Amino acid sequence: MKRINITMALHLHNTLSGQKELFTPIDPNRVTMYLCGPTVYNYAHIGNARPAVVFDVLNRLLRHHYPHVVFARNITDIDDKINQSAKDTGRSIKDISTEYAIAYNEDLKGLGVKMPDIEPYATDHVAEMIAMIEELIKKGHAYAAEGHVLFDVTTYEHYGALSKRSLDDMLAGARVEVAGYKRNPGDFVLWKPSDPTLPGWDSPWGRGRPGWHIECSAMAAKHLAKTIDIHCGGKDLVFPHHENEVAQSCCANDTRHFANYWVHNGFITMSDQKMSKSLGNIQLIREVLAEIKGEVARWVLLSAHYRQSVDWTPESIAQAEKTIDRIYRTLNDVCDVPVDKDIPVDADVLTALDDDLNTPKAFARINQLAKALANANGNAEKVQIKSALLNSCELLGVLQTDPAQWFADKQSAGEDIKEQVERLIAERKQARIDKDWGRSDEIRDQLDDMGVVLEDSADGTRWSMK
Repeated sequence: MKRINITMALHLHNTLSGQKELFTPIDPNRVTMYLCGPTVYNYAHIGNARPAVVFDVLNRLLRHHYPHVVFARNITDIDDKINQSAKDTGRSIKDISTEYAIAYNEDLKGLGVKMPDIEPYATDHVAEMIAMIEELIKKGHAYAAEGHVLFDVTTYEHYGALSKRSLDDMLAGARVEVAGYKRNPGDFVLWKPSDPTLPGWDSPWGRGRPGWHIECSAMAAKHLAKTIDIHCGGKDLVFPHHENEVAQSCCANDTRHFANYWVHNGFITMSDQKMSKSLGNIQLIREVLAEIKGEVARWVLLSAHYRQSVDWTPESIAQAEKTIDRIYRTLNDVCDVPVDKDIPVDADVLTALDDDLNTPKAFARINQLAKALANANGNAEKVQIKSALLNSCELLGVLQTDPAQWFADKQSAGEDIKEQVERLIAERKQARIDKDWGRSDEIRDQLDDMGVVLEDSADGTRWSMK
């Protein structure tokens, strides 16, 4: 069995306390972590990738310190958005959710994200959800009304503690139209009825389907524990999703905490604007991976501290690629130097990651090691530095490709782009000969979107990348 590093001091910022705390697992021989996964009704966007990448690093770090980690990341395949997609496309809900769940994992693989130990699907756990709802009703925390079952937020004295919201203020300030079957405006749905056009399961309250919040509580309890070590997710989930998970889990399971540590990541911004569908600045992961290498995207996503926003711009992408290229060139220069897996992770990299996943500081140290490797003298020194560098990078999930392959792939991609650009320039030339100015402008705009600058002259058209 792997020995536990009792000298390490992993600290995590706990949303519940609002402070950075020393991580102390419930059972150091079985550390549990849960991450809210995707709702699979469409392809995932790069914003969805950030928690997956950030908490992949935490997963790797925990496994470095502890002998056994159980990491669960769920698939939400019961959801009104999936139902609507089925109506719009005429496809079955199962077909839609299966297709996009597979696509999600393919996309994350392209970003170097490891699969979780457990990937529970909501549809496989309806029985556990019904049992938890029955327990909440039995204990007086939930009630049935008009085919619905709702959680009574006034029965849980700690409601609002995670999101730092006062229950009295929430109830007094409720401005949404309150359904007639609710006792309180803040009561949330545990079970809702399904008409014949919607998926449904038999239950004591009639044919219906679970609410969103109960899904994660039931799956975490079944596969991890009634109280888990770490619950992760984007900060947009703190309220109401995670707040409601806490309430129903603690009340159903008679526990003080659902998770001892709540860890939330910040958003992605584009030119200082939050990435959102309403602004139309969403980029799908697979669109990103078609343009840049997954390791570059991963580096950008980890370039800012996880609790802060990270700016996704052409400049940040170019800088990440430049940095990775430089380090791979150094590694290529010492390709004949072996890596000793027994040489430990660099102490400064580990200290940075143990300090609430300080990836920017870890990256700064990785750069220092790469420069030291480039200037190293003698084989022994090169083995020491190269091993420390690559063993450290394994925790970050970067620089794990063979350097020669990295540059071969880049050259191949560059040739593909060159061929595409020259084909479009030829089409544009023909459109101008045909006086099809509209098509000519369309092609120029397409090339501009690709980052291509055109320079027309009497000798023809020259091009370069921005």
